[in-house]
Amino acid sequence: MARRAPAGIAALLLAALAAQCALHAVAPGPARSAPVSVMPPPGPPLPDAALRLASLGDGPTAARLVMLYLHASDAGIPLRELDYGHLAGWLEAALALDPRSRQPLVAAAQVYGVVADPARVRIMLGVVERAFAADPARRWPDMVQAALLARHSLHDMALARRYAQALRLRAPLAPAWARQLELFILQDMNELDSARAVAGALLASGTITDPNDIAFLEGRLRELERAASHGTHGQVR
Repeated sequence: MARRAPAGIAALLLAALAAQCALHAVAPGPARSAPVSVMPPPGPPLPDAALRLASLGDGPTAARLVMLYLHASDAGIPLRELDYGHLAGWLEAALALDPRSRQPLVAAAQVYGVVADPARVRIMLGVVERAFAADPARRWPDMVQAALLARHSLHDMALARRYAQALRLRAPLAPAWARQLELFILQDMNELDSARAVAGALLASGTITDPNDIAFLEGRLRELERAASHGTHGQVR
């Protein structure tokens, strides 16, 4: 038998939809070619206590409805026009209702995080960083995405390095390639001494067990040491 949606959240969605329909009934119609949002843009998130009360003990279903509300209410609205503080609050509320779900973090990094506005991108990266700190073992893929966004979208190498370092230090069960991300970022920064220290730390940690990964790190460490001894920084790739 299908599970029923929590009444409070369902009522919230229906009320928001009704409000939007009423607005359309009294407001001048937009140009035919203009995108139209089905619901008003997301406002401030409901208090955590209200969301938990509305969930009636079914947090995962409530979380899915929160995400449905977000996707319905931001449809047709340019990302740059959304209030990212409100978005962050809703995403974190959904995550609190269902900590095992990755959907809020995927939305943060891969939907709302691709906006061409550095300030808004940083808000979404903050959502991912806080979530990762609470559960590194489950949320390391989202932290990888955050590091790549910081590197390639924001061009903030220091921030990308911070995220990659957190992966190396706090997610020992993540795959080796994820924990090696800091090494590549440091090389991009031309911080070869630090890159050499990271390669050595990964090898010494005992958490890299695949022979291919070990051989790769040992080879990269030799290249870094050779570059340092010859003063050829920037030639290790």
